[in-house]
This record gives sequence, structure tokens and C-alpha cells, in this order.
Amino acid sequence: MADLNQPAREEHILEEPGKLPGMINVLTILTFIGSGVGLISAFWTFAKARASYEALTSANLDQLPDWVKRMSGGDPVEAARRALDNRVPILILTLVGCGLCIYGAMEMRKLKKTGFTIYIIGELLPVITAIIFFGNAATGIAAMFGYCIYVIFIILYATQLKYLK
Repeated sequence: MADLNQPAREEHILEEPGKLPGMINVLTILTFIGSGVGLISAFWTFAKARASYEALTSANLDQLPDWVKRMSGGDPVEAARRALDNRVPILILTLVGCGLCIYGAMEMRKLKKTGFTIYIIGELLPVITAIIFFGNAATGIAAMFGYCIYVIFIILYATQLKYLK
């Protein structure tokens, strides 16, 4: 007969002490992939900044429908000019942000809670960079989609804090 005075065991917490929980494993792998794509994107954006600006200045943007203009986040030519003028600091801050996310994920794989804080700083750095160089954080539909991904991952990692020390 089972002892009713014993608290219910939570089988799902950790099967073995020190074993990496499945959700943290999946999240960190996805973080490594996303940060790798972010690194490649940072170098691509840096290399193509001048071409993007020249393409936008030569295009007739007045003919675009209003909904397309709203999706681009205001004045795309001005945003491209600012991205061109500030491409070096934007590249550096993006690389630092991706590096912090990777390092934070590696620390969380070691079940260290400090990795979560480092990860959050790495995720917030692109938002801060956008505010510094573009005047706002929402610079179009792509940025908003990216910010949604940041929030989802932060929430998912936060649900795993119980496993981190």
C-alpha cells in the first residue's frame, strides 16, 4: 500500500540528476542555429548595405501600394541610409548579440542560470541597436516577426529555469 503522507513525485522534472532536460536541449540547438543564421545575416547585411541603399534610391517607391509601404516600416530609403552610414557599429553589436546568445545557451546546457541572463542580454541587443540607429525598434514586418521569436524563446527558456542552478 502506498504511503499517502509522501508528497507526489514529479517524474517529469529530471529522470537523472545532471541530465539535460529535453526542452533545454531543443531550445539551445535552435538557438545555435538561429544565432548562426544571425551571424551570416550580419555579414551579408554589412556587405550589401551600399547596394541596398542604391537600389532603394533608384526605385520609384511612390508607386508602391500603401500596405507595402506600411510593411517596410516608414521610410525605407532613410532606414537604408542609416544602415549604410552605421554598418560597422551595427555589425559589431549584432555579432556581440549573437555571441551572447550562443554563450548563454552553452551555459544553460551546463544547467547554469547565469546563461539565461546572458541569453536575454544577447536577445535585447538587436532591439537596443535598432532604437539607437533607427530611432525606433519596429522597422518593418520582418523586425516585428523577429521580435516575436525573441519573446517566444525567452518565455520558453523561462519555463525551464526550474532546472537551472
